[in-house]
Amino acid sequence: MKVVIDTNVFVSSFFGGKPKKIIDMWKMGKIVLCLSGRILDEYVDVLGRLGLENQPELDELLALFSKGRNISFTAQTPKVKIVDDPDDDKFIECALALKADAVISGDKKVLAVKEHMRIRILSPAQFLDLHST
Repeated sequence: MKVVIDTNVFVSSFFGGKPKKIIDMWKMGKIVLCLSGRILDEYVDVLGRLGLENQPELDELLALFSKGRNISFTAQTPKVKIVDDPDDDKFIECALALKADAVISGDKKVLAVKEHMRIRILSPAQFLDLHST
């Protein structure tokens, strides 16, 4: 299963809970993380602003990114205007480019989309209810 993980879920994974379970699924190879350059840049930028740049968890994640393990990456994405906050369209653009099954987000504006071209937009809880084993 291929998923795009919104930055809010990715960052929240550092604090445990359902977001951490989703990242653990990726680390274990149960899901493939879909990334674009814009998403990866935002992950690193936000984690740096939160002071998490020297955390062992971030080093582990960056190592996984560099190895490309369970990752699908796109350099080009289609341009869409779907979410009320245009900065959040990048998650749906990435999902479209890589034919992801879902976008996992905690953002109400992104979640309001619900589905776009057969890509489901799910909260961490919804995703885990449907896909955890």
